[in-house]
Amino acid sequence: MVSFQEPHCLDAQRAFPSVPCPDESVFFVRRLLAILLPALLLITACGGSTPAAEPTSQSAGDTSKLDSVKVTDNGDKAPGVEFSKPLTVTEPTVKMVVEGDGERVKAGQTAELMYLAVDGNDGKTVEDAYANGPQPIELTDELKTGNEQIYNAIVGAKIGSQIAFAAPGNAAASAPASTQLVVFKLVSAKDPAPVLEKPEGETVTPPAGLPTVKEDDKGIPQISVEGVAAPKELIAQDLIKGTGAAVKASDTLTVNYVGVTLTGGTKFDSSYDRGESTSFPLTGVIKGWTQGLEGKTVGSRVLLVIPQDLAYGEAGQGEAKGDLVFVVDILGVK
Repeated sequence: MVSFQEPHCLDAQRAFPSVPCPDESVFFVRRLLAILLPALLLITACGGSTPAAEPTSQSAGDTSKLDSVKVTDNGDKAPGVEFSKPLTVTEPTVKMVVEGDGERVKAGQTAELMYLAVDGNDGKTVEDAYANGPQPIELTDELKTGNEQIYNAIVGAKIGSQIAFAAPGNAAASAPASTQLVVFKLVSAKDPAPVLEKPEGETVTPPAGLPTVKEDDKGIPQISVEGVAAPKELIAQDLIKGTGAAVKASDTLTVNYVGVTLTGGTKFDSSYDRGESTSFPLTGVIKGWTQGLEGKTVGSRVLLVIPQDLAYGEAGQGEAKGDLVFVVDILGVK
């Protein structure tokens, strides 16, 4: 099976191996692709041509099969979708049904869209994603490589467009599934936020009694825990107060960090040692990070003192046992 596991989640697991990735159902792209499988798996297996440029949204398949599809826009509620039934396609098919009047979506941007999936036989709703509000999809090279038709349909389309995507059912199944029709509306698109190389902001003097942090000659934070008492609750102290966007619980963060045990000060993990920053969804790491970093700002350096119940519990994870201390540089969010 083709893997749609989030790369950010894999990074998080490498950094915090005891924390499982979030359930697949929480990822928007995965939910959308699940509706369109196995047809998209066939595309991936067989390959396809890669156009030199994507100036406009690209159709695919026998688009005449979607000529009867009519969409009535209902704002932030699911649209009305009408078509001649039964709708049957033998290959994944994409067609612009209603062209919007906004700016064109560009490669590399993050687009937000809402979609309605219906059964091609009777038009009954399979999934109404409008109830969850706009969902982001990153128009990366990874998306283009794995799901070229979805990528090409979105890149070059105008904001406000309604795009129909039909995928055939699995004819090899014991009870063949009907064609699935997904109509998605492009709501917005924005350029990715820049990722900082190091924290930027105003230096903050922390209160007494916390671990102390100094940079070595390479600019890497060094943590001293000498004389520090066990925390009674989570401590999230700015050492540098960044001026960027505030972190939301739903964000994916790019950070540099180093972690040590409060007892003994043993370093058990450091992105600096790997020579690269790491990215992860804030919902996919230990509770001390999730709770401690929400509301902090991009550019900040944050000292986290985490009780073991908000870290890896009594069992610990490798050398990461008991109460833990991290210094986290928040370099970007998306």
